[in-house]
Amino acid sequence: MFHVEPDPGAVEPSLVEPPPAAALIFGDRLPLAVRYHAALASSGVERGLIGPREVPRLWDRHILNCAVLGELIEPGATVVDVGSGAGLPGIPLAIARPDLRISLVEPLLRRTVFLSEFLEEAELPVTVVRGRAEQDGVLKEVGGADVVTSRAVAPLGKLAQWSMPLLRDHGRMLALKGNSARDEVERDAHDLARAGAGGVAVLECGGDVLAVPTLVVSAESLPRSERAALRRAAKGRKGEVRGR
Repeated sequence: MFHVEPDPGAVEPSLVEPPPAAALIFGDRLPLAVRYHAALASSGVERGLIGPREVPRLWDRHILNCAVLGELIEPGATVVDVGSGAGLPGIPLAIARPDLRISLVEPLLRRTVFLSEFLEEAELPVTVVRGRAEQDGVLKEVGGADVVTSRAVAPLGKLAQWSMPLLRDHGRMLALKGNSARDEVERDAHDLARAGAGGVAVLECGGDVLAVPTLVVSAESLPRSERAALRRAAKGRKGEVRGR
Protein backbone atom coordinates (compact mmCIF):
# COMPACT_ATOMS: atom_id res chain seq x y z
CA MET A 1 0.00 0.00 0.00
CA PHE A 2 1.57 3.30 1.11
CA HIS A 3 4.98 2.01 2.26
CA VAL A 4 7.95 4.27 1.54
CA GLU A 5 11.50 3.86 2.84
CA PRO A 6 12.18 6.75 5.24
CA ASP A 7 14.63 9.51 4.39
CA PRO A 8 16.76 10.14 7.53
CA GLY A 9 16.84 13.87 6.84
CA ALA A 10 13.15 14.29 6.06
CA VAL A 11 10.34 15.33 8.35
CA GLU A 12 7.75 12.61 8.84
CA PRO A 13 4.66 13.76 6.84
CA SER A 14 2.32 12.90 9.70
CA LEU A 15 4.25 15.31 11.95
CA VAL A 16 3.74 18.32 9.65
CA GLU A 17 1.17 20.55 11.30
CA PRO A 18 -1.63 21.67 8.95
CA PRO A 19 -2.03 25.45 8.67
CA PRO A 20 -4.89 27.13 10.59
CA ALA A 21 -6.89 27.51 7.37
CA ALA A 22 -7.12 23.72 7.09
CA ALA A 23 -9.27 23.48 10.23
CA LEU A 24 -11.59 26.18 8.89
CA ILE A 25 -11.99 24.45 5.54
CA PHE A 26 -12.23 20.81 6.65
CA GLY A 27 -13.75 21.15 10.13
CA ASP A 28 -14.11 17.81 11.89
CA ARG A 29 -12.89 16.04 8.76
CA LEU A 30 -9.41 17.53 9.14
CA PRO A 31 -7.91 14.12 10.13
CA LEU A 32 -8.86 12.82 6.67
CA ALA A 33 -7.08 15.76 5.06
CA VAL A 34 -4.02 15.06 7.21
CA ARG A 35 -4.03 11.44 5.99
CA TYR A 36 -4.23 12.61 2.40
CA HIS A 37 -1.34 15.01 2.95
CA ALA A 38 0.73 12.15 4.38
CA ALA A 39 -0.13 9.89 1.41
CA LEU A 40 0.89 12.55 -1.11
CA ALA A 41 4.11 13.35 0.73
CA SER A 42 5.14 9.70 0.95
CA SER A 43 3.63 7.31 -1.59
CA GLY A 44 2.69 10.15 -3.95
CA VAL A 45 6.32 11.19 -4.22
CA GLU A 46 7.62 7.61 -4.39
CA ARG A 47 5.28 6.81 -7.31
CA GLY A 48 6.10 10.00 -9.19
CA LEU A 49 2.69 11.64 -8.74
CA ILE A 50 4.07 14.58 -6.76
CA GLY A 51 7.49 16.19 -7.20
CA PRO A 52 9.68 16.14 -4.05
CA ARG A 53 10.00 19.93 -4.18
CA GLU A 54 6.22 20.25 -3.82
CA VAL A 55 6.11 18.50 -0.44
CA PRO A 56 6.73 21.64 1.70
CA ARG A 57 3.85 23.41 -0.02
CA LEU A 58 1.35 20.57 -0.32
CA TRP A 59 -1.08 22.20 2.08
CA ASP A 60 -1.21 25.72 0.66
CA ARG A 61 -0.51 25.18 -3.03
CA HIS A 62 -2.35 21.91 -3.55
CA ILE A 63 -4.75 20.65 -0.89
CA LEU A 64 -6.29 23.89 0.41
CA ASN A 65 -6.09 25.56 -3.00
CA CYS A 66 -8.32 22.77 -4.32
CA ALA A 67 -10.65 22.30 -1.36
CA VAL A 68 -11.98 25.88 -1.49
CA LEU A 69 -13.42 25.12 -4.93
CA GLY A 70 -16.36 23.75 -2.96
CA GLU A 71 -17.52 27.34 -2.44
CA LEU A 72 -18.66 27.36 -6.07
CA ILE A 73 -20.55 24.04 -6.06
CA GLU A 74 -24.18 23.53 -5.11
CA PRO A 75 -25.15 21.04 -2.37
CA GLY A 76 -25.50 17.43 -3.49
CA ALA A 77 -23.99 18.02 -6.93
CA THR A 78 -22.47 15.28 -9.06
CA VAL A 79 -18.86 16.18 -9.82
CA VAL A 80 -16.48 14.67 -12.37
CA ASP A 81 -12.79 15.49 -11.91
CA VAL A 82 -11.00 15.00 -15.25
CA GLY A 83 -7.30 14.22 -15.39
CA SER A 84 -7.38 13.78 -11.64
CA GLY A 85 -3.76 12.71 -11.30
CA ALA A 86 -3.02 12.39 -7.59
CA GLY A 87 -6.62 13.32 -6.79
CA LEU A 88 -6.52 17.10 -7.16
CA PRO A 89 -8.98 18.74 -6.81
CA GLY A 90 -11.34 15.77 -6.41
CA ILE A 91 -10.11 14.30 -3.12
CA PRO A 92 -9.81 17.59 -1.18
CA LEU A 93 -13.34 18.38 -2.43
CA ALA A 94 -14.61 15.01 -1.24
CA ILE A 95 -13.13 15.60 2.20
CA ALA A 96 -14.38 19.17 2.56
CA ARG A 97 -17.79 18.48 0.96
CA PRO A 98 -19.07 14.98 1.82
CA ASP A 99 -22.44 15.86 0.27
CA LEU A 100 -20.92 15.83 -3.23
CA ARG A 101 -20.97 12.72 -5.44
CA ILE A 102 -17.51 12.68 -6.99
CA SER A 103 -15.89 10.62 -9.74
CA LEU A 104 -12.17 10.84 -10.54
CA VAL A 105 -11.28 10.27 -14.21
CA GLU A 106 -7.63 9.39 -14.83
CA PRO A 107 -6.06 7.40 -17.71
CA LEU A 108 -2.80 6.24 -16.09
CA LEU A 109 -2.84 2.96 -14.17
CA ARG A 110 -0.27 3.91 -11.52
CA ARG A 111 -2.34 6.96 -10.65
CA THR A 112 -5.65 5.11 -10.48
CA VAL A 113 -4.03 2.50 -8.24
CA PHE A 114 -2.86 5.24 -5.86
CA LEU A 115 -6.30 6.85 -5.87
CA SER A 116 -8.16 3.59 -5.27
CA GLU A 117 -5.85 2.55 -2.46
CA PHE A 118 -6.15 5.84 -0.63
CA LEU A 119 -9.91 6.08 -1.05
CA GLU A 120 -10.38 2.55 0.23
CA GLU A 121 -8.17 3.09 3.27
CA ALA A 122 -9.78 6.46 4.05
CA GLU A 123 -13.27 5.03 3.43
CA LEU A 124 -14.19 7.90 1.11
CA PRO A 125 -17.15 7.10 -1.20
CA VAL A 126 -15.51 8.40 -4.38
CA THR A 127 -15.51 6.56 -7.72
CA VAL A 128 -12.32 6.09 -9.75
CA VAL A 129 -12.73 5.72 -13.52
CA ARG A 130 -9.72 4.78 -15.58
CA GLY A 131 -9.88 6.43 -18.97
CA ARG A 132 -9.77 9.73 -20.82
CA ALA A 133 -12.57 12.26 -20.58
CA GLU A 134 -13.19 12.15 -24.33
CA GLN A 135 -13.66 8.35 -24.50
CA ASP A 136 -17.14 6.97 -25.12
CA GLY A 137 -16.93 4.62 -22.16
CA VAL A 138 -16.14 7.45 -19.78
CA LEU A 139 -18.95 9.57 -21.20
CA LYS A 140 -21.37 6.69 -20.72
CA GLU A 141 -20.24 6.08 -17.13
CA VAL A 142 -20.05 9.61 -15.73
CA GLY A 143 -21.80 11.84 -18.29
CA GLY A 144 -24.63 14.16 -17.29
CA ALA A 145 -22.68 15.66 -14.38
CA ASP A 146 -23.59 18.91 -12.66
CA VAL A 147 -19.94 20.01 -12.47
CA VAL A 148 -16.70 19.02 -14.19
CA THR A 149 -13.51 20.07 -12.43
CA SER A 150 -9.88 20.04 -13.52
CA ARG A 151 -6.48 21.30 -12.51
CA ALA A 152 -3.34 21.64 -14.65
CA VAL A 153 -4.70 19.24 -17.29
CA ALA A 154 -4.68 21.07 -20.65
CA PRO A 155 -5.08 24.48 -22.32
CA LEU A 156 -8.54 25.90 -21.71
CA GLY A 157 -9.87 25.41 -25.25
CA LYS A 158 -8.94 21.73 -25.29
CA LEU A 159 -10.23 21.32 -21.73
CA ALA A 160 -13.64 22.66 -22.77
CA GLN A 161 -13.82 20.12 -25.61
CA TRP A 162 -13.34 17.34 -23.05
CA SER A 163 -15.45 18.78 -20.25
CA MET A 164 -18.60 20.08 -21.95
CA PRO A 165 -19.81 16.67 -23.25
CA LEU A 166 -19.66 15.30 -19.69
CA LEU A 167 -22.04 17.99 -18.38
CA ARG A 168 -25.80 18.15 -18.33
CA ASP A 169 -27.37 21.23 -19.94
CA HIS A 170 -26.49 24.27 -17.82
CA GLY A 171 -23.90 22.27 -15.87
CA ARG A 172 -20.63 24.03 -15.15
CA MET A 173 -16.98 23.50 -15.96
CA LEU A 174 -14.77 24.72 -13.11
CA ALA A 175 -11.12 24.76 -14.18
CA LEU A 176 -8.40 25.80 -11.73
CA LYS A 177 -6.04 27.92 -13.81
CA GLY A 178 -4.00 30.18 -11.53
CA ASN A 179 -2.59 33.44 -12.88
CA SER A 180 -3.03 32.33 -16.49
CA ALA A 181 -6.83 32.23 -16.18
CA ARG A 182 -7.75 35.56 -17.79
CA ASP A 183 -5.17 35.23 -20.55
CA GLU A 184 -6.46 31.76 -21.43
CA VAL A 185 -10.07 32.94 -21.53
CA GLU A 186 -9.12 35.66 -24.02
CA ARG A 187 -6.86 33.44 -26.08
CA ASP A 188 -9.26 30.49 -26.31
CA ALA A 189 -12.58 32.37 -26.62
CA HIS A 190 -13.29 30.90 -30.06
CA ASP A 191 -12.56 27.32 -28.95
CA LEU A 192 -14.73 27.77 -25.85
CA ALA A 193 -17.65 28.90 -28.00
CA ARG A 194 -17.18 25.99 -30.41
CA ALA A 195 -17.33 23.61 -27.45
CA GLY A 196 -20.67 25.10 -26.36
CA ALA A 197 -19.28 26.93 -23.32
CA GLY A 198 -21.21 30.06 -22.40
CA GLY A 199 -21.15 32.51 -19.51
CA VAL A 200 -17.37 32.23 -19.24
CA ALA A 201 -15.97 34.03 -16.21
CA VAL A 202 -12.91 34.05 -13.98
CA LEU A 203 -13.89 33.61 -10.34
CA GLU A 204 -12.01 33.73 -7.05
CA CYS A 205 -12.63 31.41 -4.12
CA GLY A 206 -11.04 30.94 -0.73
CA GLY A 207 -10.31 34.63 -0.30
CA ASP A 208 -11.56 34.62 3.29
CA VAL A 209 -9.24 31.83 4.44
CA LEU A 210 -6.27 31.68 2.03
CA ALA A 211 -3.46 34.20 1.63
CA VAL A 212 -3.75 33.78 -2.15
CA PRO A 213 -7.28 33.09 -3.50
CA THR A 214 -7.82 30.28 -5.99
CA LEU A 215 -8.58 31.45 -9.54
CA VAL A 216 -11.12 29.39 -11.44
CA VAL A 217 -12.48 29.60 -14.97
CA SER A 218 -16.21 28.91 -14.86
CA ALA A 219 -18.21 28.11 -18.00
CA GLU A 220 -21.77 26.87 -18.51
CA SER A 221 -22.67 24.00 -20.81
CA LEU A 222 -25.25 25.49 -23.15
CA PRO A 223 -28.12 23.43 -24.62
CA ARG A 224 -27.70 22.47 -28.27
CA SER A 225 -30.36 24.99 -29.26
CA GLU A 226 -28.16 27.83 -28.00
CA ARG A 227 -24.79 26.56 -29.20
CA ALA A 228 -25.23 27.38 -32.89
CA ALA A 229 -25.83 31.07 -32.20
CA LEU A 230 -22.82 31.18 -29.87
CA ARG A 231 -20.59 29.60 -32.52
CA ARG A 232 -21.78 32.01 -35.21
CA ALA A 233 -21.06 34.97 -32.95
CA ALA A 234 -17.61 33.60 -32.10
CA LYS A 235 -16.85 32.99 -35.78
CA GLY A 236 -17.89 36.56 -36.58
CA ARG A 237 -15.63 37.99 -33.88
CA LYS A 238 -12.72 35.89 -35.15
CA GLY A 239 -13.29 37.16 -38.69
CA GLU A 240 -13.33 40.76 -37.49
CA VAL A 241 -9.97 40.30 -35.77
CA ARG A 242 -8.45 38.79 -38.93
CA GLY A 243 -9.79 41.64 -41.05
CA ARG A 244 -8.12 44.37 -39.05
